Amino acid sequence: MGRDGFTGLAVLAASLVLLWGTLGLERHPMVPVGPAFYPQIVLGITALMALALVVADVVLHRRGREAAPRAERPRYGLVVLAFAVFGAYVVALPFVGFRIATFAFVAAMQAALDPPKDARRWLRVGVVALVTAGAVYVVFERYLHVLLPRGLWTGF
Repeated sequence: MGRDGFTGLAVLAASLVLLWGTLGLERHPMVPVGPAFYPQIVLGITALMALALVVADVVLHRRGREAAPRAERPRYGLVVLAFAVFGAYVVALPFVGFRIATFAFVAAMQAALDPPKDARRWLRVGVVALVTAGAVYVVFERYLHVLLPRGLWTGF
């Protein structure tokens, strides 16, 4: 088993331990979605993806093939930029509210990870950010009745 397999095992173990920790959270009888609902979804998906990584790594090594060597150098600056964009999102949330901050976050993260080269790609960035922010808002605020942050500056 290679590096991906061991990484997958570590993430799988951590996800299962944390998932087990959510089983003891008490539910309020008046609230249909308990406090463990969202963490269980995220940890369950993370565990499934980690298991898929382990299986893929085992299958790859059983066939006697190694993963193709990477031609690119690691881009650590991109990691720092992604953390900075996320940090700006967290700071902006209380001031401009969930909808505006999420739109800006999704657009900025797309532009940071794959900079658009022409107007058509910038339009795609805007549309994806708008649809993402709108869909998350509708699902959480309207369907699940989760109150999302309103902006101090916008009231929105």
